[in-house]
Amino acid sequence: MKEMNLGRILIENRRKRGITQDELAAHIGVSKGAVSKWETGSSLPDISLLPQLASYFDISIDELIGYQPQMEKEDIKKLYIRLSRDFSVLPFDKVLTECLEIAKKYYSCYPLLFQIGSLLINHVPQASNPEQRTQIMEIALEWFHRVRSEADEPNLQKEALLMEAFCLLQLQRPSEVIDILEPVEMQAGSPEPLLASAYRVTGNDQEAKKILQVGIYKEIMTLFDLFPAYLNLCLDDPKQFTEACLRFHRIADTFQIKTLHPSILLGFYITIAQGWLALGDAEQALDILTQYTDLAVSDIYPLRLHGDKFFNLLDEWFDSELMLGSFPPRDETLIRHSMTQALSENPVFLPLAENPRFHELIKKLRANEGEK
Repeated sequence: MKEMNLGRILIENRRKRGITQDELAAHIGVSKGAVSKWETGSSLPDISLLPQLASYFDISIDELIGYQPQMEKEDIKKLYIRLSRDFSVLPFDKVLTECLEIAKKYYSCYPLLFQIGSLLINHVPQASNPEQRTQIMEIALEWFHRVRSEADEPNLQKEALLMEAFCLLQLQRPSEVIDILEPVEMQAGSPEPLLASAYRVTGNDQEAKKILQVGIYKEIMTLFDLFPAYLNLCLDDPKQFTEACLRFHRIADTFQIKTLHPSILLGFYITIAQGWLALGDAEQALDILTQYTDLAVSDIYPLRLHGDKFFNLLDEWFDSELMLGSFPPRDETLIRHSMTQALSENPVFLPLAENPRFHELIKKLRANEGEK
């Protein structure tokens, strides 16, 4: 009921058409007092009168009550960024409640539902206890499944499928992940080369370059998504693990990932350090964690997706195609804090707890949290 704007809309439409409360009341067959109460919000018309009221002003019932079932892309972006910031400064449960209310109101706006689900997943570590984390994961799972099943946008469906699989995995339901992801779709190839060729034929080389840059960038990000899982499977073969780390570092250096996308590199450093520790090499683990800390406290802020000298046409694509544009999925305050937690609260690094080098790294990360 609180979401209705019927009173304001009645006033606006009545004044726009020069209609008095008496005239509206006479047409609908109610008293002037009833119309007055509708407009002040002290009462609402009977539901059977809504079609007649909407018809009288030549508007839809949705317009009459101020209901908007869909939200524009730019509004979704602004809402996500605002809620992400709220998660860093307001009580978790308060922001969570608002997220649930928004999702309920816009349950048929699939891009928004996907983003609110992603927002919850990105902030679920802040939940007060394991039971609440599980509950949030199950809610997000329901939303992603709905988007995958009901949305008519193929890219959104694919993204929802992957998020649905992620939730199932976190909920310890691996057989369902296999059911929805197998067989792995083997695509015949990337559309970017053909599309770029078509633009070249039309004389638009700049657009062709942008399309190919986007294609290369996406493939690199996909490669970096694959590496951590593969590294964890190489722990039974130290030589293979070492070779995988070496090749990763070469790729990261070649494409200058430290400046292009430091966030993805930070996550990979943690994976490598955990691997070295599992293999019993604490010094190698500390060397990688030193690289992690040096990058985390370096001049990478504010964290935004961006291009570089090679990927010099990406910025426009980020802003036009990605729902959040260049903004990260969490507020920077939480990101900096999570960088510290990745070391200080990671049980894998407990063997380093008494190591002076490890203490110094955590000290630097905590100091970095205070930087703005």
